[in-house]
Amino acid sequence: MTERDGSTKDPDARTAPPSSPAASDGATGPPSCDASARCDGTAASLGDYRAAFHTASLPMAVLNRDGLVLAANPALGELVGADPDELIAANAADLTDLGADPRVWAAYREVLCGRSERLRCTRRLKRSDGASVWVEVTVEPVAEGQPGGAERVLLSAADISDRHDLLARVRHLQMHDPVTRLPNRTLFFERLTAALEAASFERSGTGRIGLCYLDLDGFKAVNDTLGHRVGDRLLSAVAQRLTRCAESAAERGPGRGGHLVARLGGDEFALLVENSTGTDQLAELAQSLLDALQRPFDLAGQRLSVSASIGVVERAAGGTTATGLMQAADTTLYWAKEDGKARWTLFDPERNAHRMTRQALSSTLRPAVDRGEFTLEYQPLVGLGDGRAQGVEALVRWRHPQFGVLAPNRFIALAEENGAIVELGRWVLERACYQARAWQLAHPGGQPLFVSVNVAVRQVWDSDLVADVAGILAETGLPPRLLQLELTESAVMGSAGRPLQALQALSDMGVRIAIDDFGTGYSNLAYLSRLPVSVLKLDGSFVHGFRSQEHPNPADEMIVEALVALAHRLGLTVTAECVESAEQAERLRRIGCDTGQGWLYSRPVAPDRVEALLDAGRACG
Repeated sequence: MTERDGSTKDPDARTAPPSSPAASDGATGPPSCDASARCDGTAASLGDYRAAFHTASLPMAVLNRDGLVLAANPALGELVGADPDELIAANAADLTDLGADPRVWAAYREVLCGRSERLRCTRRLKRSDGASVWVEVTVEPVAEGQPGGAERVLLSAADISDRHDLLARVRHLQMHDPVTRLPNRTLFFERLTAALEAASFERSGTGRIGLCYLDLDGFKAVNDTLGHRVGDRLLSAVAQRLTRCAESAAERGPGRGGHLVARLGGDEFALLVENSTGTDQLAELAQSLLDALQRPFDLAGQRLSVSASIGVVERAAGGTTATGLMQAADTTLYWAKEDGKARWTLFDPERNAHRMTRQALSSTLRPAVDRGEFTLEYQPLVGLGDGRAQGVEALVRWRHPQFGVLAPNRFIALAEENGAIVELGRWVLERACYQARAWQLAHPGGQPLFVSVNVAVRQVWDSDLVADVAGILAETGLPPRLLQLELTESAVMGSAGRPLQALQALSDMGVRIAIDDFGTGYSNLAYLSRLPVSVLKLDGSFVHGFRSQEHPNPADEMIVEALVALAHRLGLTVTAECVESAEQAERLRRIGCDTGQGWLYSRPVAPDRVEALLDAGRACG
């Protein structure tokens, strides 16, 4: 049959020369010289493969699908230190260490089973003579067109020891600090992450981890005064002492695990304790670090003494992240600095919760003013002579959606720190003036109540307090004499420049100025006579000594009596805070104190309760 008949020709016939019978007349029959040539070609091809395999400088082995060696070339025998014939039927995974890593082993099995095309990995092989060599192992199926390709796998192992050593040296440079030769931040976090993973899953250790986070006190002064070269020498010497301490601590505690010392940057160091045994171990280590650093350093003729602050964290590894551990350590280091430096401080979850709450409050203060979360309560200021309310102090409350109603001591200091006190203080002043004016209009007969508002010194510096007060008084219609501004003694005493000018302008406007918590600061009495102040509010600590008639504190009474007499000589009135009993009120009255404020008369109340007080004739107590 011919191609015109639509029959399928033998594809090998296409390779026959034109002069052959098969090519000239299309005759069929048993293969003759052409088939023999093909068989000879296959044999020759196989021979070529074998020759190339045995002479190749690349170590190779042919494996069956079970991973057993069918053939190994001399280069592989030389690599592993064995005769190639001795490798026949050996397990290739054992020869090339493919079973040591579960992930590599799984990938290797995928190639053997035909579900993956290639595996490439780096392994460290141990030769029979004890020497080690790094190789890049490649495992891939033999191509289908090659002899036995369907059932065979080719393994090669290229010696990359030189390249690996070079990369290891480069990595060492990248992962170590050039000044101290310690592991740097990158390597530290790498080791920390690995330690957390190991401690979480291995049952042979304690399952705990510890960290000492250390910062040198005043190191910047060394760089600034003696230069960075001396500073680097000091850091190197510190690193050596820390390393010796870590090694000594590890030797004293058999089975406790490794102690990694790292420089995280600048003058910050970290000591990682794997498989820690508890806070006692970390506390002992931290104290040994402090003791070691307290000894002076002799550096090229310079004798230097330094101290360090250390944050200590010790906890179970389960559920802990590297980021979370470092945040806790950083917070604890800050506490050590805040507590006076040259000490170690252990992480305290309750203290940290308080800090987190402070941070949450601080970050939401400004939006809370816009959302209307603040409200005012008022506490009467009562005349000690007649027991009648003369004024009220406005006290701000924060109705926090998460933490409930918060008193001023929970957020005022935060507002002063982040500057939110300016906006909050302006809101308090405006609301208090509106309320005082409303009371005045509702009770036109008789003497109206004045309202007293606390002012932070930052409001004077960061805003135009005089303009704010003038604008609010004009807007609300409240007479200036019915507004009293309270500033703490520490804020008023020694005021100069802008604060003093603002106080004078407010006093000239007719606003009363009161010094709050008087007697708790440095009380520059000579300066007091030059301030535009009209009221002194005695701190409640003085009144506490008046609690018992049977066992009074004569010193407190003498101090109060002297302060009242001094204030009256200067033309000032005096208000006593924290009056809680009728006995206290009576003795304060006899001394000559003008007004009192405290729970004897009323707790801070809502505006409508003050309205009821006014309707009842303003009698308190």
